[in-house]
Parts: sequence; structure tokens; C-alpha cells
Amino acid sequence: MHSTGAFTAVTARRTFGKQLLAESTHPPSTSPAPSATGSTHPSDKGKRDWPPPVRSYVQRSFADGNIIADVNRQEMEVKLKQVISSSVEAGTLATIDWDNLPLPQVMIQDERRRSHELSHTSKPSVQNGHPWLTKEIVSNKRKSSDLDPSDDIGSRALSWRQPNARDDFESRVSYPDKRPRNGAGPDNVSSKSNQVSEGRKKRFQGASSGTSPATVSRPWRPITHDIEPTEPKGPIVGRCQDLEKKYFRLTSAPNPDTVRPLHILEKTLDHLKKKWRREKKYPYICDQFKSLRQDLTVQRIKTSFTVDAYEIHARIALEEGDLSEYNQCQTQLRALYAQNLGGHPFEFLAYRILYFLHTSNRTDMNDVLADLTPTEKQHPAVKHALDARSALALGNYHRFFQLYLDTPNMGAYLMDMFVGRERLSALSAICRAYKPDVPLRFVTEELGFDSDEDCARFTCDHGAPHLLDERDEGVHLLTGKAQGFFEPALKAASARPDAKAHV
Repeated sequence: MHSTGAFTAVTARRTFGKQLLAESTHPPSTSPAPSATGSTHPSDKGKRDWPPPVRSYVQRSFADGNIIADVNRQEMEVKLKQVISSSVEAGTLATIDWDNLPLPQVMIQDERRRSHELSHTSKPSVQNGHPWLTKEIVSNKRKSSDLDPSDDIGSRALSWRQPNARDDFESRVSYPDKRPRNGAGPDNVSSKSNQVSEGRKKRFQGASSGTSPATVSRPWRPITHDIEPTEPKGPIVGRCQDLEKKYFRLTSAPNPDTVRPLHILEKTLDHLKKKWRREKKYPYICDQFKSLRQDLTVQRIKTSFTVDAYEIHARIALEEGDLSEYNQCQTQLRALYAQNLGGHPFEFLAYRILYFLHTSNRTDMNDVLADLTPTEKQHPAVKHALDARSALALGNYHRFFQLYLDTPNMGAYLMDMFVGRERLSALSAICRAYKPDVPLRFVTEELGFDSDEDCARFTCDHGAPHLLDERDEGVHLLTGKAQGFFEPALKAASARPDAKAHV
């Protein structure tokens, strides 16, 4: 008679996770358990003869040419195991087109992109957008793009070496933006907690009913997004037929009904030139030119006509002393000249050099001088501007005022803006060099005045009428009594011009 124990013998468990994927498809081996000294790797227990397409798919996944920088190897391995195990459990291992199936890293990128899009929309889920999910596991607990079959307890342990809990959690959570979302507050936190609770209930209800998401997984299909087509963004074509139109600063997308097309703008430019010669009303003409330039900009018209329009407006602004509008035109003309659209680049290069003399902008002046080509230096207008700069740098006021009286094009309008400053500087030098007096006629010729009367008026305007001595042979300037008299006026005139007129 044999005695029996009060217990039932069971096989000792040797791993912390579930059995391997290979063991799930083969019965366990009847061989005795390995000894402590001769233990084998768990993956050797039940090897599976995988089809060649699957092997090729795995090799392509880890090929150097298919590696994506922002997807690490651990993520790829987890996703690859999910794909293969799902196909095995669904019985579609031999029917899936492994040659055209997206690689695991591509799937991970698609999930991240969809997660980012969902974070900016109000839709609770896009279950049709994820190829491995069914309606049973889509809930409000997490973003639908972050859920996958690995969330199921039965399919989570696909390898004997499981990632730790932190890595598993981080692989299922994305962080699209570190900034707080709009409407974040106690109410939203409470509603989100309710959604989390409801999602947890639904998930565990599905697990208790015996339905596993992995058993109903579907083959991969391309991700689709229900996005409404948008109109192509591009330049508009105006439909307005008015020659004159007031300038309004745009606060929204331009309306083609209020924008004039190119052939109307060409007529507008001719009309404005005639009106300027006839009426000389600068505020009105400036407003019309700004409106014309705006219509060119919104339609992205960059042709020789565009260059012509900007050059004419710049010349009119120079004539009226409006450096703000001139500078805007000059900036645009530099970009247009770089595209070889014609125009007069040498003329406006000379204006640019004279403008830097006016603003005493040595930094930008050095940049211009460094970029000059031999051809540009030989052009008469550019050569004149460079000679004027050299004369001022050397303190040669005699040469400078000779150049001032022989300025080409419209450079005299720019030189008029700083010639008073240079006259005060030259007058101070004359008072230090000549004693006790000099004829006023000499000062007139040296400082480039049109007449002795203009020279005397300039002296009186700066508070020095007592320095003029009228004699039989003519008026003299008492330089001996003018020691340092013009220095304060020169200091005030040398102050940097208004920043509004800077480049």
C-alpha cells in the first residue's frame, strides 16, 4: 500500500515572463529540465522556421540604409515583435505582403505624427487611422495613436528580456509640446480623470469577456487622414480697374477685387508721373506710389516694371527729402538688382554711398566698399561718390565742395542733407587757419555757396553776425574773434540723424 501526499506536484516556473512566441506555437519539450550547470538560452527551446519573406523583412528593418535617426533600436525591436506576433496569432503570416509592408521605424513615425495631429484637434479618436486597433480598445484613456496590441496582458511578454516599466510607459506616451494646452485648469483635469476611469473600465471589461485585441488584429494598411483639401497658396491676380487707389495697410488676406493687375498698374504709373509733373503734390503722390507698390508685392510681380516703379518713387522721395520712403525703396531695389531685372544699379549705388556719408554709418560704408567691383568703381556716379567720401576722410573741404557743385544725377539732394554740417566744419578750420580776417568772397568760393549773400546768411543763421565786418573793399569775416565759436553748432549738426532714416 502506497501512501500519497496531501499536495499535487507542479513544474517549477523558471522565467518571470510569459512563454516565448515560439513556445506558443509548439508544445513544450518533454526533455528533462536542464541542470544548473548546463542551462540553455530560452530562445533555444522552440525555434520556428520562419518564412523567407519574414526573414527578409527583419533584415531590411535593421539595414543601415533604412535606419531612422529619431527611432532607436529598442523601439524598433518592440514594434517588430508586435507585427510578427500579431500576424502569427491571426494566422496571416503567409498571406501578408511582407515585401510591401512598411518597416517598423516607419510605423513608429506614423504613430508619432498622428499623435501630434490629434493633440491639436478635438476628435476623441481616429480608430480608422491605426491599422492594428479595433473599436474595442480605442478609448479616451490615452491618445489612440499611442495604443497598440502590446497593452494586452497576454501579448505583452514577447521576449524573455522585457523592458522595464518606465521604458514601457514612455513608449506608449508622446509629448508633442511642453507648453500648457489652452484651457488647462481644475475643471479640465477632473474631466480627464473621468475619461481615464471610463477607459480603464472598458478595457478590463473587454479582457474579462475573453476578447483579446491581438486576436482580431488586421494586416497593415496605409494611414489615411480625413483632412479637407485646402486651396493652393500662391500669388493672387487682381481684378480692380481703377487707376488711382488709396493706400491701406493690409490686416488680412488681400482681396483680388481691390488689387490692380499688371496692365492697370502700368497705366497707373504713367498717370502718376504726369500728375507729379503737373501738380507736385507729394503727400498724394507718395500715397499712390505706396498703393502701387503694395499691389506689386501681393501679386509677387518682380519684373523690369517693378524696378522702374521703385526707382521713380525713390527719386521723388529724394527730391522732397523723404528719407524714410527713399530708404524703403532703396532696400527693395537692392534685392531686385540682384535678380538682374534691369534698372539703374550704378546710380542708386552712388546714392547709397552718399546716404552713408549723411548718416555717418561707417560700418555699412565699409561693407559697401568691400563689395565694390572694378566695373562699379569706374562708373562716373559711383566714382564721384567715392571721391566725396575720400575728401571727407582726409579733411579736404576744398575738394569736397568742388565735388558738391558737380554732382551727377540726383546726388545733390542727398548731399544737401549734410553739406551744412561740412560747411560748419570747414568754417571752423578756416577760422583756426586764417587770422585776423578773410574776405567773405573767399569763404563763399571755398564753401560752395552760390553768392556772398548766401554765405552771409549762413553765418548769421548760426549766431555770428558780429563776425561780419563791412569795409570799402567788401565784407570780411573776422576769424580772429571766432576762435571756437562754431564748435557747438558743429557738434549739434554732427549728431546722428533720426533712426527712422537708417538702413
